[in-house]
Amino acid sequence: MAGRSLTILVLIKSFEGHIMKKTFAIITVGILFPMFVSAEFKLATIFSDHMVLQREKPVPVWGWADANEKVTIEFAGQTKSGTADEKGKWMVKLDPMAASDKAQALTVRSDKPEHKIMVSDILIGEVWLGSGQSNMVFTVKGSLNFEKEQAAAELPMIRLYKETSSGSKTPQEIGKGSWDVCSPATIGTHSAALYFMGRELHRELNVPVGLINSSVGGTPIENWIALEAQLNTPQTKDRAEAKAKGDASFDEVKAKAVYQKALAAWEANAAKAKAAGKPAPRKPSDPVVTAKTKSGVGGLFNGKIANLIPFAIRGAIWYQGEANTSDEGGVLYQYQLPLLVSDWRARWGDDYAFAWVQLPNFNRAGEGWPLVREAELKSLKLKNTGMAITIDIGEPGNIHPRNKQDVGHRLALWALGDVYGKKVNATSGPLPAGHEIKDSEIIVKFKYAESGLKAKDGELTGFVMAGEDKQWKTAVAKIVGDTVIVTSKDVAKPVAVRYAWEPNPTCNLYNGAGLPASPFRTDDWAPPVAAAKVKAAK
Repeated sequence: MAGRSLTILVLIKSFEGHIMKKTFAIITVGILFPMFVSAEFKLATIFSDHMVLQREKPVPVWGWADANEKVTIEFAGQTKSGTADEKGKWMVKLDPMAASDKAQALTVRSDKPEHKIMVSDILIGEVWLGSGQSNMVFTVKGSLNFEKEQAAAELPMIRLYKETSSGSKTPQEIGKGSWDVCSPATIGTHSAALYFMGRELHRELNVPVGLINSSVGGTPIENWIALEAQLNTPQTKDRAEAKAKGDASFDEVKAKAVYQKALAAWEANAAKAKAAGKPAPRKPSDPVVTAKTKSGVGGLFNGKIANLIPFAIRGAIWYQGEANTSDEGGVLYQYQLPLLVSDWRARWGDDYAFAWVQLPNFNRAGEGWPLVREAELKSLKLKNTGMAITIDIGEPGNIHPRNKQDVGHRLALWALGDVYGKKVNATSGPLPAGHEIKDSEIIVKFKYAESGLKAKDGELTGFVMAGEDKQWKTAVAKIVGDTVIVTSKDVAKPVAVRYAWEPNPTCNLYNGAGLPASPFRTDDWAPPVAAAKVKAAK
């Protein structure tokens, strides 16, 4: 447009006076106010074939059109209209609907004949979001008894959405992903923990279930929380600032050069190891690829969560923590997890149900692993939350335990009992509910002690006790009703007790429903490495 106007101006230079001035004025208007280009008429990515919409809640539906264009949607007997804003974005809300396993279509249109979209095969039921790192990514194909699970996966009322966007430096409105109908052909690549939970909900509630998976392996929690939220929270501000500064200063060229040298050295050492019949050393990871995958502080929220807001859901499941198990990271997790929950809920405008999987038993040095477990336990102070305790179903030498069936089952018990009000044997394993020191005894009370507390497979184990010297000694524990009485012949005046306070503990306290007790401690003594951070955080 600008080039064409300039050509016309050159051609009319021989004209006189008012004609030339008039022509120049017209050309100037053309340059300053270019012709309006229509926006693409589209829906948010998650509104696509085979989806499930949340029952019994208002359902936001949104997309993009031309600025100020009126848009009408039709679904399940409802007709709703809205108008796009100056940037072309529009949103309307469907009224709450009952569950339906009848495939229906959603139509979006405007007065422009070419602006029409139809989304087909839509069900109405229960929708859950799953997020976190590799144990949420972990697929059904990698789980126990995959062939049996695959054969039983002809469940067309379960739909699975995989969010495939990359991280981003800024919040993104447009995501990537698609819905699959659950079947033996599709189930293998989807999140195992999320699927096994959703399958049980489908069977017990007898309604369609939609499962949205937005997760990335090897990622810390700070990458999943909006940066501004972390900067506005005193306990997370310093770490977020430091991480953001590190992200900004990352030099891809230098990192790549260092990696190439490390890779060459590894190839030489791997060849020597092979010749000697020894296992190869661990291959170095590409720091550029790693940086792009993790996307920096707040980057995964921006790229993989922001575009889902405010899609109507019943709740969210979080399976993460492994990447935050340094001693320092473990201390901060008690602030980060509640922040993630509260910030996501605030941005959704919905205090939806939220649960997480407590880290399982695993061989790992230091106290970071128990500290993250403790942070997960403490975060239950948030309303409408739950936790699946997995201290007994991990694999000590495998950070990705294959038994995701029990993980899903324990999440489902919580959801069925606490979210849906169904009668279940228990919604959690035993949790500490206070203690008292009486002479040489510490008496710990427990909630979720349905059908009584039990010691599985023999005498009760896993307890240690300390006096004012902070030296931990093996303790003897006995069950009395909904309490455990702990003593030690080596501690005459106890001040604190711990249970299962090791990355891979030997412990066996359960309730009558067969669910294990959470690890816990009654002290707040920080590990030496983290002591300064604890003081600063408080």
